[in-house]
Amino acid sequence: MVLVVPVEKKLMDVKIKDLPNWILTQDFTPKGTIRAFQRGYYQYDNKYVNINKGSTLGVSMVLAADVLFNYCVSYKELKHEQLRKNH
Repeated sequence: MVLVVPVEKKLMDVKIKDLPNWILTQDFTPKGTIRAFQRGYYQYDNKYVNINKGSTLGVSMVLAADVLFNYCVSYKELKHEQLRKNH
């Protein structure tokens, strides 16, 4: 008896007509969701951070996202500190 494990297709490889069936085959349990986030993190880490060329692209992308996130969070406070014309 041979056990065949289905190969997971990436979202970009799924055709629109097969999308509902692909969604139903995904694992939406907490453990499956954590695994999906880990796979995404490791793919990002291997592509941008752990490269042999010594590029700082991955680290700079994380820092830029952090700056943008912090700006969005503190926008209300920064908006009130703008210089206003006195008239």
